[in-house]
Amino acid sequence: MLQPSKVGEKFMKLTILTENVAGGTFAAEHGLSYLIECDNQKILLDVGHSDVFLRNAKKLNINLDEVETVVLSHGHWDHGNGLKYLQNKILVCHPGSFIKRYRKGGTENIGLDLTFKELGKKFNFIQSKEPYSITDKIIFLGEIPRLNSFESKSTTFVDENNNDDFIPDDSALAVIVGDELVVVSGCSHSGICNIVEYAKKVSGIKKVKAVFGGFHLKEINTQTKETINYFKRNGIKEIHPSHCTELPALVAFYNEFKIKQVKTGMVFNL
Repeated sequence: MLQPSKVGEKFMKLTILTENVAGGTFAAEHGLSYLIECDNQKILLDVGHSDVFLRNAKKLNINLDEVETVVLSHGHWDHGNGLKYLQNKILVCHPGSFIKRYRKGGTENIGLDLTFKELGKKFNFIQSKEPYSITDKIIFLGEIPRLNSFESKSTTFVDENNNDDFIPDDSALAVIVGDELVVVSGCSHSGICNIVEYAKKVSGIKKVKAVFGGFHLKEINTQTKETINYFKRNGIKEIHPSHCTELPALVAFYNEFKIKQVKTGMVFNL
């Protein structure tokens, strides 16, 4: 376990390069890619499944050549197939991100297009199941302990050996901003509350300023209600569910927190 971190920079910028919903003249796809700027670093969390993140970055006058590190939240097509458009960068990920995976009853691989060997020719890998500090203030969380009673209890996926695939490689970033924490997830297959709790433990920061990313909530069910209750108990007011958070769950979050829909091209200064 990492040692608790010192107080971080008081500024973080997050730009939505790829999302399911288009903003203005920016393109969209079923996918996720966020540019995080903090601690004198520019880091990509995920890259969607096409070149949408590149095209939107160009419209925003963002030079992705300045990005040295890409973080892969997990090995699904809609988060990692855009890696084919990048090279000569550091790729931080869980070592289990490169298997073939399928929907139950399906035959189409929903894992990554490029194999581990092919990606190894394009990137310098940092693979870790444990938390890994990209900088003093930006932490890749590694494998998330699944401790609560309402998240990650069932799955619609199987792995290449036809075993239930709970996406053990699912991870996220914890970013220390001042004396608070910003948590940025990709899809939260491990459960967004599990992720936030682990981010607090790993970073040593208890106060959570904001949570971004896919929450993988599909309807107004027990998991969605318990997730909302968790955010309320913890006093987390800046909440930005997106991507794989479907309309019924988004409505529930809107009713409680008056959230705004996350769209491509949006910029958040924290």
